Amino acid sequence: MDLDDARKLWQPEPGWLNTATYGLPAEPTWAALQEALGQWRAGRNAVETWNATTDRSRAAFARLVDVPAGDVAVGSAVSQLLAPVAAALPAGATVVVPEVEFTSNLFPWLVQAERGVEVRTVPLEGLVDAIDERTDLVAFSLVQSADGRIAPYDEIVAAARAHGALVSVDATQACGWLPFDGSRADAVVVGAYKWLAAPRGAAFGYLAPRLRERMRPDAAGWFAGRDPYDSYYGPPLRLADDARRFDISPAWFCYVGAAAALELLAEIGVPAIRDHDVALANRFLTGLGRPPGESAIVTVDVPGAQEKLERAGVRAAVRAGRVRASFHVYTSEEDVDLALNALTG
Repeated sequence: MDLDDARKLWQPEPGWLNTATYGLPAEPTWAALQEALGQWRAGRNAVETWNATTDRSRAAFARLVDVPAGDVAVGSAVSQLLAPVAAALPAGATVVVPEVEFTSNLFPWLVQAERGVEVRTVPLEGLVDAIDERTDLVAFSLVQSADGRIAPYDEIVAAARAHGALVSVDATQACGWLPFDGSRADAVVVGAYKWLAAPRGAAFGYLAPRLRERMRPDAAGWFAGRDPYDSYYGPPLRLADDARRFDISPAWFCYVGAAAALELLAEIGVPAIRDHDVALANRFLTGLGRPPGESAIVTVDVPGAQEKLERAGVRAAVRAGRVRASFHVYTSEEDVDLALNALTG
């Protein structure tokens, strides 16, 4: 689908520069949710249809990050998907994490301290050099939530492989605008309510086969069964043979929306979205006299910025005392200029 045509499927109010907090639904997502809510309200039997959207979402996510759909588990949050990965670490393991890391990709490792798991935090720019023979796993956000910095994915993977370490990537702030090969990592987890523009409550985790062999599906329920519809009652344990054994029962309406959202992004193509998003981010930076970058998320330190943007009706975020602006497929040049006029006027 042509990006210009696709952009007509969104109808945001002017001034939304906050996708790094949450993404906005396109018309197909909104319509799918309204239909499902109508079915729920009327008591129409649509459960199997709603469940089917989970596998549609799984397939679309796999397509977006270049992994097999059978290696993708579905859940509700990044930390929930990472929990069995953290629990599978051997006692006394060492995990290396950037020092300014979103806590959903930090707390799951820290809570393993009672088993002797050590978490070493280092500056992002020093992450590659910090990976050594003592490292069991390196965990990092592909794009940092706080400031939009892009981690050196290839270099981190190469360093980890050289020392036999596992690689776990939180791609929540990347997936949907930044192309990358998820299969190079051992785990890739994504909360879908930001750049994937799905409802909050849908999350995806690529779990490589060699990692799954170490993991135990402690949260297994009926949806993790080999045949979920034959897994309602009684033993024996009969879990799926692939990553679905780590599924949790899906929040139906989240996945109804996610299927439509992810399929649309896959149809548009992430490279085209990246070019659009980064061009707008650089228009914003250039307008403030800053050098251009490569990220769809930027932070700026402008006196009184929050108040100036609020008066102009621009919605952005403040992180670590700096304004964080983020740009996505539905952002326009007019949105950028509205923000620039507010900050420089």
